[in-house]
Amino acid sequence: MEYLAEITGSLNTIGYGIAALGPGIGIGIIVGKTIEGIARQPEAAGVLRVNMFLGIAFTEALALIGLVVGFVFT
Repeated sequence: MEYLAEITGSLNTIGYGIAALGPGIGIGIIVGKTIEGIARQPEAAGVLRVNMFLGIAFTEALALIGLVVGFVFT
């Protein structure tokens, strides 16, 4: 069990890296569904675009909160 003593660094960075996958996937889904909606109803592009940017902002806020929490609790 001596090999465990050689591990250095912070696991917070690995945790945040894994946690950043969620917002990344969420943004991809939001943009993809918006493109599908615009392709189906081009006249609704303005409304869909506004809602897409709101969704991206809220999803990205989760990633930023996760980054800040990682610094606060270390």
